[in-house]
Amino acid sequence: MLEVKLHDIGEGMTEGEILHYFVKPGDHVKSDQPLVEVQTDKMVAELPCPADGIVKEIVVEPGTTVTVGTTLILIEAKGAAAGQEKQPVIETTDNRVIEGPQQAFQTIKQRRVVLAAPYTRKIARENGVDIEQITGTGPAGRITDDDVYRYMDSLNGSNEAAVAIETKNKEIELSPPPVSVRNDEEVIPFKGRRKQIAKKMVQSLFTIPHVTHFEELEITELMKMKKQLKEAGKTVSLGAFFVKAVQLALQDYPVFNAYLDEAEGVIRLKKEYNIGLATDTEEGLIVPVIHRVEKKSILTIHQEMKEYTKKALENKLSAKDLQGSTFTISNVGPLGSIGATPIINYPETALLAFHKTKERPIVKNGEIVIGNVMNVSMSFDHRVADGATAVAFTNRLAEFLENPSLLLVELV
Repeated sequence: MLEVKLHDIGEGMTEGEILHYFVKPGDHVKSDQPLVEVQTDKMVAELPCPADGIVKEIVVEPGTTVTVGTTLILIEAKGAAAGQEKQPVIETTDNRVIEGPQQAFQTIKQRRVVLAAPYTRKIARENGVDIEQITGTGPAGRITDDDVYRYMDSLNGSNEAAVAIETKNKEIELSPPPVSVRNDEEVIPFKGRRKQIAKKMVQSLFTIPHVTHFEELEITELMKMKKQLKEAGKTVSLGAFFVKAVQLALQDYPVFNAYLDEAEGVIRLKKEYNIGLATDTEEGLIVPVIHRVEKKSILTIHQEMKEYTKKALENKLSAKDLQGSTFTISNVGPLGSIGATPIINYPETALLAFHKTKERPIVKNGEIVIGNVMNVSMSFDHRVADGATAVAFTNRLAEFLENPSLLLVELV
């Protein structure tokens, strides 16, 4: 009997919530067919079937949170003898866990390993396409969304496509246990991404002694530069300037681009600047990551931010999009915020929130003028840094944002 277990699907996850199954006992399943949808602390992912066979038992009910290594489904692999005793577990290089006779394992091992994101697999599945028949054009042969669409175009009008669409997998959703509701209340399910966010926040607050430092920035010149660029045909968001300015300030104060390794008794300063973007969606907060910001222009950063925001709202972010952040920012200004005490994205050292920009009177050269003023809130790990260092960091950030020409000098 083959055991399908929850395995680590990204960034050292330790647990996940079972959202729903695509199969039920008695169903015939094929290798790479999605079996179950799992919610981790950052994303929703599908676990594929490791071999052809028949679903014998669903072990864990939907709505249950389980640890990595927990058996979720039992499958009688195709060709396995009925009533055969349990065989040693064999784990393949593509993270498939196989139980069964060596002969069956060798048959499975010969199957092609397909590299594709969960959303790409979903496109193929919903259109009745066998993803193993597609040649990937992405890195390391990864199959992209466009690869699937091109393959579908090549099958357009053929009998093969018609048959595939007719035989595509039927998804079923098992209902969670009923919830008691009183007459004087309504209930909102506390599960999925919201539940995982809650666990992450509790972990951060109970582990990291948070201190929040507030600062006021005058960004009149930055607003002028943004306007000039727009008039020149180059639309660049303020957020892109914020990301680049943060990266440059982190170079001067690397203790905030780090994490505390208590086991080894060291603070690990990261040499890459991967900036996480706290993004609000209908399902809750999610943090896509712009990698290697130090190698990217402000315009490139703007384009990536725009793409990530779209993918986040459409729930199309891949595991790679969400991994590896070294510092996180939250641009809540467009929502109207004037201040906050952000919770650090554990295990990072700090998080910076940008708030609403307002026009108001300021004093310049002894005269009262109208300027653009914005508040920032910086929460940091007091085990790793002190308040004076945090103030120095935001002062350096202010230099870049209040005098945006310095950003250009640093890029030369």
